[in-house]
Amino acid sequence: MYSESPLLEKSLKFATRIVKLHQYLVKEKKESIISKQIIRSGTSIGANANEAAYGVSQADFIAKLQISSKETEYWLRLLVQKRPLTTFWGSYNKE
Repeated sequence: MYSESPLLEKSLKFATRIVKLHQYLVKEKKESIISKQIIRSGTSIGANANEAAYGVSQADFIAKLQISSKETEYWLRLLVQKRPLTTFWGSYNKE
């Protein structure tokens, strides 16, 4: 299924990056509050996409993805304002 759907594939890759970001924030930056919000909202994008692939209406699918992606964007923007992530993104992009 994932290889047939670019949305599912990309949302899975995004969730993987979010999990790595969460681990980095907790271990390296001792950040727990925002990192919990980011992992919850960032992984829900893929969960909603996966749920939609199994028969939820198109309107419900769009609404869920919009909510979870906007929420994730908010938490990421807040995190960047609080503390720069150049170390994380720099090392991640080299992989």
